[in-house]
Amino acid sequence: MDAQQAGAMDIAWKGAIIMDLTKQTINIKNLDKTSMDKAVARWNDIAKPVGSLGVLEDIVVKIAGITGNADVRLDKRAVIVMCADNGVLAQGVAQTPGEITAVMAGFIAEKRSSVCIMAKKADVDIIAVDMGMFTRINNKDILDRRIANGTADFTQGPAMTKEEAQKAIESGIELVKDCKKKGYKIIATGEMGIGNTTTSSAVASVLLGLSAEEVTGRGAGLSDEGLARKIKAIKQGIEINKPDATDAFDVLHKLGGFDIAGLCGVFLGGAICGIPIVIDGFISSVSALVAERICPGARNYMISSHISAEPACKTVLEELGLHPVIHAGMRLGEGTGAVAALPLIDMALAVYHDLMTYKDIGM
Repeated sequence: MDAQQAGAMDIAWKGAIIMDLTKQTINIKNLDKTSMDKAVARWNDIAKPVGSLGVLEDIVVKIAGITGNADVRLDKRAVIVMCADNGVLAQGVAQTPGEITAVMAGFIAEKRSSVCIMAKKADVDIIAVDMGMFTRINNKDILDRRIANGTADFTQGPAMTKEEAQKAIESGIELVKDCKKKGYKIIATGEMGIGNTTTSSAVASVLLGLSAEEVTGRGAGLSDEGLARKIKAIKQGIEINKPDATDAFDVLHKLGGFDIAGLCGVFLGGAICGIPIVIDGFISSVSALVAERICPGARNYMISSHISAEPACKTVLEELGLHPVIHAGMRLGEGTGAVAALPLIDMALAVYHDLMTYKDIGM
């Protein structure tokens, strides 16, 4: 995508959220079929059984289509970790206090958390973002994109105003645009926010048309009593807010979190900028679903890393038509699953670029 095309899409986007409030959307550019065909031909030419690397081959072909270049290179990459707090914590939906979000965000910024250790091995840069935690952290390594001091309690009314949700989405888009300028080739998604499996489950319940019981898991290890409170809160939030299941933006601002809205913007930014965005687990997959519902076609710019242990994750990915590469029951968050997928893609690319062809061996 050239600068003129990107600029045109960006101009279109600037009015897209406002238009979305009146049930209108924008079009996402189709993937580059010529580059995808070249990538398929390369896979078929090299000396191995056709299609034998499965989903990994499909991902390389998809990246070729996203970037418009069959010479796929992912030499500079980042994980964007959105940090935010959720007012619904007042309903006892998590076993951990909300203050832990800021503590963990500090660890991420200091390169001390799980995703940081994994990212170092995978040669991935960490971008920690404060989207709206209860506690502000004075740390130069955390980007300040605060919308508010956490969302409101959605059992009492909308989690966010429409303006707050719009600002969060636009912040995500701007982060991707900045990454594009800095030369990043692929972006993994992550989040940190106590209680955000509650917000993501609520959004998934409405968008998938499933009951709270079907989509809600134990998050970081809730007891039976805690799980019951969580389900009750989700049901109450849906009943009080009456979100329109046909309007993803309405669902997002009433039931979501600043992290989900920001990640939604990251996925939309990937489509605008022509950068592949890697979905992490359940929370980021719900963000991806919101992005796809707002702007159909955005999913073409997404890559699924893994199926998390949360019960609705598989259903969300099926709804998006995406196939994960890792089935390990992971549920750590922070972007760990997305980062873990990158070395697998690296290995596939090594085969794609370096393996001899059938012609080379005289066949």
